[in-house]
Parts: sequence; structure tokens; C-alpha cells
Amino acid sequence: MIKLSTENTCYTGRAMLRFCLLLLLAVICTTGSCLAQSIVEKHGQLQVRGNRIVDKDGNPVQLRGMSFFWSQWIGKYYNHETVKWLRDDWGCTVVRAAMAVDNGGYATNPDAEKAKVIAVVDAAIDLGIYVLIDFHVHEAHHYQAEALKFFEEMAQRYKDYPNVIYEPWNEPTDQSWATVIKPYHESVIEVIRKHDPDNIIVCGNRTWSQRVDEAAANPIDRPNIAYTLHYYANTHKQWLRDAAKRALDLGAALFVTEYGTTDASGDGFVNEAESKLWWAFLDQHKISHLNWSVADKLESSAALKPGASATGGWPLTELTQSGKLVRSEIRTKNAAASEPDPAPQPTGLSDKSGKPVEVSIVNPFSGSFNLQVKGPFSYQIYNEMGQMLEQGKGTNETQVGSSLKSGLYILKVQFRNKEEHIKLIKQ
Repeated sequence: MIKLSTENTCYTGRAMLRFCLLLLLAVICTTGSCLAQSIVEKHGQLQVRGNRIVDKDGNPVQLRGMSFFWSQWIGKYYNHETVKWLRDDWGCTVVRAAMAVDNGGYATNPDAEKAKVIAVVDAAIDLGIYVLIDFHVHEAHHYQAEALKFFEEMAQRYKDYPNVIYEPWNEPTDQSWATVIKPYHESVIEVIRKHDPDNIIVCGNRTWSQRVDEAAANPIDRPNIAYTLHYYANTHKQWLRDAAKRALDLGAALFVTEYGTTDASGDGFVNEAESKLWWAFLDQHKISHLNWSVADKLESSAALKPGASATGGWPLTELTQSGKLVRSEIRTKNAAASEPDPAPQPTGLSDKSGKPVEVSIVNPFSGSFNLQVKGPFSYQIYNEMGQMLEQGKGTNETQVGSSLKSGLYILKVQFRNKEEHIKLIKQ
């Protein structure tokens, strides 16, 4: 649900027009029972074909979303409410649970860190988006026994859910691809495939997952394998895009499971121009990407300012420069890629052309209009600043809008465990 409140974004100008178009095209629910088609319902089981990730129908898929921060340090955002806000307000179609392994992570506190991952994965499944399970460590080969145990459990738990993508080693450093990294991946892949034969596995590679060309030249001989590409826009520029292109030319499918708009340190200058070059490259090659990170740490790659709510609902004033930039990119691109939802089911109501509808209104209107919804319902009307101006309840019908001035509004209606948003124009 795209929430509108006095704490939320001000939608004006072009952004308001895009926002209203999205509302007109979408029927978005507050529970799992709704007419809107989720991204997972639309694309289903992802698979690797050649150097592309494609959907159940063989069409290339590009996901855009956010990565959570190291789970042991900023785990407060690992919850259903935050995942929902990222889906509804940011437009994320994928999130990443970055489960820390060392430094107080899974290796020493397995139950606590695993519970955070499960909370995010279960939320993503419930909300109909994709999710990466990330073994977030630079020296995963020192924790191979833990990795095998963890991923076998995750594969057993989530084998029937096409939402899930596995990431067994976040960022190897200077270990050998041929003798250390690749054999490690193959051992983890084997335990995953014992239970989950289908879901994609994304494999990290040498030099903080930048040597995708090296991995592509000596690939893992298993189906549905992609390779991790990481970059930070103010550090990794055309030379890394060239390496990524070489990997693609060798037939490797790539997945940017982590990127930043800043220096590789996670801090420093937010390079908007270079970020846009990277996004254009990823769009050109249909490469999915997740931004680092959902965190309120005092560093420039963090999306949130210190003290931002642990359950989403962030107004723009709680987003950093990077957070605003990334949110705009995700919202704009994912809205542009969306399609109209299936037609509503018959309810006995129809619009002026006779087409069945869930909610019947007069639009544009003057004075007031008769809001019709089959059965009991509640409604709210918001202005373009997100301020609620009118609310009420009814059964089958009620008169609304008489107190509104001429202008553009958003009508939000809740009925039968559903919620619909409609643009209103009062003349």
C-alpha cells in the first residue's frame, strides 16, 4: 500500500502525476487477499538462461530494491513493517537479508541472527516480492560448516517459494577463485540442491565480488547460477563496467546484490552522475540491483538519517542524500515497468460504460458524489500533500466530497480485506 499521511512525501508536479498514474493502474491490498498481482505472481520462478535472469515465461527480469545492513549491528529494521514500507513506498521488488557471520554474527549467535533473516524472508513471501538470503562475510571459507548447516536449513524451509534467492558468500577478498571460492560455492550449492532444485543461487567472486570476468571464464557448472557484482559509484567506474561486460560476453548472468552511490568505504561523496551511468548500464543489460543499505548509520551510503523509525514510514526528511536518490530511481523505474492489474471481479457495480468495478464513483465531480461499494466499507480522502481531509464509513453507499474545494485528491477505500486508491478531481 502506498501510504499517505502528514509525515509522508509531498507529491507535487511531475512526481504527483506519476503517483496518480500508479494509483489509477493499481489495486493494492493490506492483506494477502486482493486483486493486485504481486511481482512474484507476475514473474514466478526465476531462472538463468544464458547471461540473463528470466521469469517463468522466459522474459528477462530486472529487480530493484534495498539491502539491509549487517544484521548484528543494525538489525532493528529486519521486520515485516520495514519490508512492507520498502515495497509500498519505495517500490522495491526485492530485498536482501544480509546475515552477518563473524563479529558477533551467526557464527556465535546463530539463533538470533537466523531469526532476523527468517523475519525478512517471511515478510517478503507474505508481501509477494523477491528476497536474497545473504551469508554476509568476507572469509566464508573459514565458516564452511556453518554455511552448509545454515543453507541446508534455509533450503528445506523455503524450497517451495519462488521468492527466494540464495547468496552463499557476500564478498570474497583475495582468495583464489579456482581453488577456494569456486569449491566453496559448489559445496553449498550441493546442500541447497538436495532440497531446492530451482531457486537461483548468486555466487560471490574475488576482490569484493568485482572479478565477475574471472568467474565467467571458469564458471560453476550448475543450472540457475548467477554471479555477484558489487560496486560503489564513486570508486568503481567504467573499468568495472568493462569487466562486467566481458563477463556477460562470456555468458555469465550477473546480479548486483549490493552497490553504493558513494566511495567503496561506504562513506564520502555521493556521486549522482556516476550512479546514473551505472543504472543505465544495468538497465541496458537487465541486471537486477540492491542498494546498500537500509541503515541509519552516520555514513553517506546509509539510506536513513540517524534515529529513523525501525518500522518504515520515513518522510523525506529522514532520508539521506543517497536514500532520496535511490528511492527516486527505484520508484520511477519500477512504476514504469508495472502493468495494469487484472479486471475486478463482478460485484453488481459498474462504471458508466458498464464495466464491472469494485468501487463506483463519479469522476470528475462537483458538489458531492455517491460512493458505492458492495457491503460495509470505510474511506479517507487526502490532498496532494498527504493530508487527510475527510473520512467516513458506509454500507453499500454514502455521499462524500461535499466539503472539498476544487482540486486533485486521492480517495482510499477499505472493503472486504482490500484497499483501493483512486484519483479524484473536483471541479
